[in-house]
Amino acid sequence: MRLRHIPGAEEKIAESPFVIHNPREEKGRWGKRFQNTNPIEIEVGMGKGRFIMELAQRYPERNFIGIERYSSVLLRGLEKREQLDLPNIWFLCIDARDLGEIFAPGEVSRIYLNFSDPWPKDRHAKRRLTSAEFMKVYEQILAPKGGVEFKTDNRGLFEYSLESITSVGWIIQESTFDLHHSTMAEGNVMTEYEEKFATEGKPICKLTAVLQV
Repeated sequence: MRLRHIPGAEEKIAESPFVIHNPREEKGRWGKRFQNTNPIEIEVGMGKGRFIMELAQRYPERNFIGIERYSSVLLRGLEKREQLDLPNIWFLCIDARDLGEIFAPGEVSRIYLNFSDPWPKDRHAKRRLTSAEFMKVYEQILAPKGGVEFKTDNRGLFEYSLESITSVGWIIQESTFDLHHSTMAEGNVMTEYEEKFATEGKPICKLTAVLQV
């Protein structure tokens, strides 16, 4: 469920020092923005940001960018960011379809998709972040050994994703229909949704995919 719109969210985001407001100008120059040559990892649909901010804390040798198209949701993440000292993370308020205009080919090393909107109606399938259309967008920006990690509680979406991802030439490295009771659980970082579902005993699905060479 999406948060209700927060009045003034857009204005607060526009004033935030943690958001890149003209990301297209950074294309091919993200290393300069981070002032290093560390690998860049992005989360598409970061929600309130718990996942990617924990990654940034765990791995200071990597750079992170949290992407969220809904201003009221991103605002919640920025409120958390203000309490942390994290020089290796930035945020964007954009649509994932625009990734190819924001990152140069090979500029991103990993993409995280966590509990994305399932868009259950067949006519909306192209909007799913694991659709063949979006996988082609990711292919434009990922480094040769780059990959995608996807987690969801929606089994139907997961089964769809296994098919759609391989249909455009990607390789599924690992997958499970019950993450927390599998070998893939090692080092797992939970999102807000994931913690809620896990507490309820609901199984979490996860896959990792890489570009076919």
